[in-house]
Amino acid sequence: MRGVTLDAGALIALDRDDRRVIALLARAAETGARVTIPATALAQSIRQPAKQARLSRLIRQPTTNLAALDGPEATSVGILLAASRTTDIADAHVVICARRNGERIVTSDPHNLRRLDPAARMVVI
Repeated sequence: MRGVTLDAGALIALDRDDRRVIALLARAAETGARVTIPATALAQSIRQPAKQARLSRLIRQPTTNLAALDGPEATSVGILLAASRTTDIADAHVVICARRNGERIVTSDPHNLRRLDPAARMVVI
């Protein structure tokens, strides 16, 4: 496994003790694979960090990359939104991160992501 990019649905599933996500992240840890969390997906899923222990631990792992939405990244997101005629900034940020890193997207909602990138490789949970 090269690495995975998690969308908000995957982060919420982790928080809800979804065994599929837990197993996938355990496999990533075993192999040293990178886990990318776009900051926009984190913003959609984090509500009470003190009570979201799994998510808080994942963020602190050395193989976890928290991808910021800076100026150049925001421009890429905007261009993708215009090209796909969609409006979800967080979903577009997930796609941009996964493309840049050559990673699969872990998602509970592949339909919106397919509109952004029909060729995206996904793990649907």
